[in-house]
Amino acid sequence: MSAIAAQEPRLNDEITTRECRLIDFDGNQMGVYPTAQAQRIADDMDLDLVEIAPNADPPVCRIMDYGKFKYDQAIKAKQARKNQNKIEIKEMKFRPKIDVGDYTTKKKHVLRFLDGGNKVKITIMFRGREMAHPEQGLSILERLADDLKDVAVIENQPKMEGRNMHMLIAPLPATAKKKKEAKTDEGKDN
Repeated sequence: MSAIAAQEPRLNDEITTRECRLIDFDGNQMGVYPTAQAQRIADDMDLDLVEIAPNADPPVCRIMDYGKFKYDQAIKAKQARKNQNKIEIKEMKFRPKIDVGDYTTKKKHVLRFLDGGNKVKITIMFRGREMAHPEQGLSILERLADDLKDVAVIENQPKMEGRNMHMLIAPLPATAKKKKEAKTDEGKDN
């Protein structure tokens, strides 16, 4: 029963206790009243009697406009979802024998992902005999980490998993913060 009460508070006639501690519309404590009398007070004000603390002794009930209260809660929840920032993990795949031009292009893509505030999973894919030389893949990851040390931090060190070597990098907290501030400033200008 307490699990149901935690989900939805009991209203008006659903409140079965003999007496309750009453809080008025403005949040002031009115004292302990018989539940029937508290219900009459709420009815006279054209408001609802809502049980907000059912486990207290006596239970605490508040006089409020429950429909408006639920609406305000939904708006706050929607605003909280809107303001949360979601961090995605992008992936960039390399080969152990990558050419300089390809390396530069992929590094630019990684930089673009990091500027967007996303984490990047770098994967070195080994095939056939390349498995005998994992140090080649490690050297590429180390070179990339060195090239990006001003804008990113290594979150997970390079490690082998089957035929692939992975490393996770994330944007530096300071750069991510600057990007977030820049986005909020852009929104204020409009």
